[in-house]
Amino acid sequence: MNERTERAMNSTPEGGLPEIYDAVVIGGGAAGLSGALTLGRARRSVLVIDAGEPRNAPAAAVHAYLGHEGTPPGELLAAGRAEVRRYGVELRDGDAVAAAREDDAFRVTLADGAGVRGRRLLVTTGLVDELPAVPGLAELWGSDVLHCPYCHGWEVRDRAIGVLGTGPLAVHQALLWRQWSEDITLFVHTMDEPDDRSHEELAARGVRVVVGEVASLDTREGRLTGVRLADGTLIPRQVLTVAGKLMPRAGVLSSLGVEPTDLEMAGTVIGAHITADPTGATEAPGVWVAGNVTGPTDQVVAAAAAGVRAGAAINADLIAEETRAAVAARRAPHSGAS
Repeated sequence: MNERTERAMNSTPEGGLPEIYDAVVIGGGAAGLSGALTLGRARRSVLVIDAGEPRNAPAAAVHAYLGHEGTPPGELLAAGRAEVRRYGVELRDGDAVAAAREDDAFRVTLADGAGVRGRRLLVTTGLVDELPAVPGLAELWGSDVLHCPYCHGWEVRDRAIGVLGTGPLAVHQALLWRQWSEDITLFVHTMDEPDDRSHEELAARGVRVVVGEVASLDTREGRLTGVRLADGTLIPRQVLTVAGKLMPRAGVLSSLGVEPTDLEMAGTVIGAHITADPTGATEAPGVWVAGNVTGPTDQVVAAAAAGVRAGAAINADLIAEETRAAVAARRAPHSGAS
């Protein structure tokens, strides 16, 4: 452990202020822990603040993550927390609600009123899925109500799958899910009815189109059994796929003046995200983002990779700052010489 890390972790500044860490990571999911791991291995003092609300908590397993295929999300996070601790990273349970510049660092305020300080921030707070207001839908989210075929398609292959139409991308979603099952039904629900070309494509692939608003979901013993229309018609289904609105958890970033912008796919707004450069650097100097808060469609493996990139970029930025300070200190004794 280097001198800077020891000083940050073992001392408390005058006036009772919290320690100053090289980096404070807000959010302890795959992106945040990967960034913390990278920084910890770079001998940086790091604090991870986690509210304990992972987006994938309802999911049974993580998929398409080489070496971790089928791992329950909780097990992956527990392993990650143990790994970062080996490199001196500190973990703190809590909800970070705001941050502000304080001299040459940031002060992060938690919901309980406590505060911590860091020279750099990595925000990996993820997103919230805003789901359609269909009775019974939220209760099945992550089990029989799904959103991503690459995350869950294999597990529900060959089942009776419904696609809830909430916008113009629903036709694409129905054709996509058709890869995993021959029994696909597109419920028009609140979307515009597909045009002639879309009807032809759906028919050619054997996708059934049902016109009418969905009123509720029927279940038996906690499992989906059917989709009920407003007119009372019941369409048996075992799985329903939904494209919810993807909204970043951006409260801390908003307090720093970094606001979400609309996220479009094929000309349709599907949510919002925080814009950043390829390393995750935001418009606010010293603030990086990684994971679903900036890449809402990223799977776990991509979020973890983004955390590594951001962690390396933060370390490089700190090195540049420390080098400037070292050069200034080296010159200082000679600045007044005649």
